[in-house]
Amino acid sequence: MNTSFQRVAVVTGASAGIGLAAAKALAAQGWRIIAIGRNPQRTAAAEQEIRSVSSSDQVNMLQADLALMADAARLVDEIANLTDRVDVLINNAGGMASQKVITPEGLEENFAGNHLGPFLLTTRLLPLLRRAAKDAPKGSVRILNTSSDGSEMIPGMNLDDLQTFETYSNGLAYCSGKLANVLFARALAKRLQADGIVAHAFHPGTVGSNFFSHTDASVQERYRDMDKLTPEQGADTLIWLATDEEPGNSNGGYFYERKPRTPNPLVDDAALVERLWEVSEQLIAKAMA
Repeated sequence: MNTSFQRVAVVTGASAGIGLAAAKALAAQGWRIIAIGRNPQRTAAAEQEIRSVSSSDQVNMLQADLALMADAARLVDEIANLTDRVDVLINNAGGMASQKVITPEGLEENFAGNHLGPFLLTTRLLPLLRRAAKDAPKGSVRILNTSSDGSEMIPGMNLDDLQTFETYSNGLAYCSGKLANVLFARALAKRLQADGIVAHAFHPGTVGSNFFSHTDASVQERYRDMDKLTPEQGADTLIWLATDEEPGNSNGGYFYERKPRTPNPLVDDAALVERLWEVSEQLIAKAMA
C-alpha cells in the first residue's frame, strides 16, 4: 500500500503471541508501533523484540489491563500524547479466563477484557483514526478485532445479562466476548463508512501461545495434543488485513486464512448489532461512574 507518510499502528495484546508477531511484522515494514501489554516483564521483553526488527526505531510500549475501564481510558490519553493519528488499531488483547472474576469496577473480567475495554479504547480513539483517514487512501485506515471461531458456537446473546452473571461459564463468557468482537466490527463499519475507515474481525486459528496458560484444566487438556499454529502463522491474516489493499474494498467482514468466513448468523441481525453498542456504552458508563 503506497503512502507518503509513516503509518501508525496501535496493537493491543502485543506482549506475546499473534499481537507480538503482528507488531514485529509491521515494525519491520517501517510502521510506527504503539504496542500495549498487561504483564510488566513480558511487556518490557516485547518492546526489545519489536525495536530489534523495526526499520524506523519508532516503537512505544505501554502497559494497561483492558479489563479495567479506567486503564483503557488512561491508555487513550497516553496514545494521544504520543501521536495525532492512528492508521490501524488492532484490538488483539483478550483471552479465556479459568474462573469467574469480578473486577473492582463491577464487571465480569473476561467479557470486560475481550469486549468492553476494546470498545472503550476504540470509540475514544476515533478522532485519531478519523484524522488519519483525512489524508490517507480510502479504506487504508482500519480497525481490526481478533475474534475466534468461538464466536460461531453460541446460538444467542442475552443483552439483559450480557456478562452472563446468571448463566456464567468460562466458555460462555469467552464465546460471548468473541461474538461481541464480530458484532462490534459490523457496527463500526456502518458508522465509519462515510469516513473511509474499514473495520473487520478475524479468526486466527488455534495458535500455540500464552493463551492456553490462562484457561482452566479442561480446556488445556482438550487442546493439549492438537496441532497448533505458530504465532507468526496465526498473525498472517491480521497482517494481511492491516496492509493489503483487498481488505480495504469491503467493510464489516469476518475473515479466516485471508478469506471471508461466514460468521455467526446473529451478526446479520442489525437490531442486535445496534443494541449491543447501546448496552456496552451503558455498562462502561456504570463501571466508570
